[in-house]
Amino acid sequence: MGITKTDGFSDATNMMAERLKALGHPARLSIMEYLAAATSCICNDIVDELPLAQPTISRHLSELKKVGLIKGTIEGKNINYCINEEVWLEVKNWMQALTQHMSSAKQCC
Repeated sequence: MGITKTDGFSDATNMMAERLKALGHPARLSIMEYLAAATSCICNDIVDELPLAQPTISRHLSELKKVGLIKGTIEGKNINYCINEEVWLEVKNWMQALTQHMSSAKQCC
């Protein structure tokens, strides 16, 4: 697979693309669903919920954190994760704006 050309696109567009790309894996979507349903920050509980090994889950958490979709705080040897609501709101607003553009566009096909 080649390198994706990102020159010529705004920083905001490139960041949104990275965030949406991070969500393009079923394990990461499952992690986001689990965190959204949780009533508190999550640590090792994710390993019990997904059919993946702990190192694999850690890698997916790292990817989500890298693009800002989740945040983590360190408590002793544990890292507690939760959804970064500010960033999630940006994704939600971007998707809503895209949806509004689509609904107001002329039917072309």
